[in-house]
Amino acid sequence: MTDKEPILIIDDEVQIRRLLEITLSANGYKVISASTGHDGIQIAATHSPILIILDLGLPDADGLEILRKLREWYQKSIIILSVRSSEEDIVKALDRGASDYLTKPFRTGELLARIRASIRQNQGTPGNSLLPFGSLEVDLANHVARKNNEIIKLTSTEFSLLALLAKNEGRVLTHQFILKEVWGMGYMEQTQYLRVFVAQLRKKIEDEPTKPKLLITESGIGYRFGS
Repeated sequence: MTDKEPILIIDDEVQIRRLLEITLSANGYKVISASTGHDGIQIAATHSPILIILDLGLPDADGLEILRKLREWYQKSIIILSVRSSEEDIVKALDRGASDYLTKPFRTGELLARIRASIRQNQGTPGNSLLPFGSLEVDLANHVARKNNEIIKLTSTEFSLLALLAKNEGRVLTHQFILKEVWGMGYMEQTQYLRVFVAQLRKKIEDEPTKPKLLITESGIGYRFGS
């Protein structure tokens, strides 16, 4: 990380902030922090962080409201780190623009992995149409996917689903978001329909479809794509 690309922590718990500062600094990141939502917004505006870690239980405002205000102008990743663990809270945050969601207590290794994935997504080249994931390659320009250099036979819908997930590597996408983006507004409640397509896609891209390593289920919420 350069001095111009800090990670911003917005959390009122001193111990959490210290833990994150120590962990992130030890892994080469520059860290800045705020203990209130409104201070966090001001710091984000003046320091241009590469990523924001946001708690939902802030003393001056609900974290979802801070998330909404940040998303009016901040385009990079925002990871929610919260004690709220209900599916409803997670889905609300993701639908309102959160890039990812972890519940407290959390494993630092998992948080670091999510941060790396989010930063890769932030730094992706807009014109890059070739997305490699180990033995799998998604060619956005030619609308094909290859595994071990061989073209995978995908329907147009299967490719649209794969492309959406691959372009959002590391990010949890809700069922409703995926259905809206791939099939349209009229399908936003058809989660069973989505499950069928995910199962078909796994058979074609995963080494072991019953133990997926690329197309990961986030139970009750949606799916995450990660290599």
